[in-house]
Amino acid sequence: MQINHSHIILDACCVLNLCASGQFLAILKSLPAEIVVTTVVRERELNTLQSLKEEENDAVLEFETAITQGWLKVVDFESEEEEESFVNYAAFLDDGEAATFAIAVHRKWAVATDDDKAIKFLKKNFPYLQILSTPEIIKPTFRRY
Repeated sequence: MQINHSHIILDACCVLNLCASGQFLAILKSLPAEIVVTTVVRERELNTLQSLKEEENDAVLEFETAITQGWLKVVDFESEEEEESFVNYAAFLDDGEAATFAIAVHRKWAVATDDDKAIKFLKKNFPYLQILSTPEIIKPTFRRY
């Protein structure tokens, strides 16, 4: 997998899938780009990870460790244009995807998502963005082992 952008921004479904692999940190460390999530994804869309925490699952710990160790950055809107795009995209997508895509579009970052509706939206409206899926991210990581 060749990454054509300086950053990969993960939406919530990708974060959940990568965490479910049990190799979240190893995967992040292997990627040749800066990996980010939006504040919206971290705060609103990852409630599933919190429910897993109650089951003594390591997913929440790995997610938080990735942030504190700098392997996963959390970003927020930096301009009115990003915020306006977020509002516009939220009419078609959930908040996590809308925030992720608004930032990706304005900063020209690669997007990681597994949602078919979201992928169609991106391909139709922003064909210049690189779209990655969880399998595309994981496959090169585990080929090394």
